[in-house]
Parts: sequence; C-alpha cells; structure tokens
Amino acid sequence: MSDNNTHQLEESDFITLEFDDGLTVECEIMGVFDFENKEYIALIPDDDSDDVYIYGYKEVSEDEFELIDIMDDDEFERVIEEFDRLTDVDDTTD
Repeated sequence: MSDNNTHQLEESDFITLEFDDGLTVECEIMGVFDFENKEYIALIPDDDSDDVYIYGYKEVSEDEFELIDIMDDDEFERVIEEFDRLTDVDDTTD
C-alpha cells in the first residue's frame, strides 16, 4: 500500500485513498495522534471491515496534509501498540 498524496481536509472528515494498484477506498478520519515526536493518522475504511489504516501524518498547510507510509517494521509495531493503548476502553468503573 502506498499513498503519499496530499489531501485536503473536508467538512465530512472523509478522504479517498488511491493505492498503487488503482484500488480506491473511502476512509473516515478517526484522528491524529503524536508518538515519539511524530504525528500519525488513523483512518477507518468504509468497507464494512474492522480494519484501521495507520499512516505518518504531515500537515502541509492549514487545510492540507500528506500521508506517509511507515516503512520501518519496528516503528510500525510501536505505533500500532500506541494506537491500541490510546483506543483501549476500560469499561470497569469503581
């Protein structure tokens, strides 16, 4: 998967990813988070799966950003662990 294109933020917070093989996927922007002095973005594809796409995130201007593939496997694993930690909901209350 590769998507290093610049995207414009839309009011609906959806973007369309276009992969190298020509496949396009509409994704909802779940959020942007900081980890190890970098920013990352989580995208939820509108394909009825439980997938979440994680990319590096770079703001180009006030209303444009760039998605950056995470090429390093170790970095990717650490980012996924942080994402899981951030989205872990503890339903127990005292």
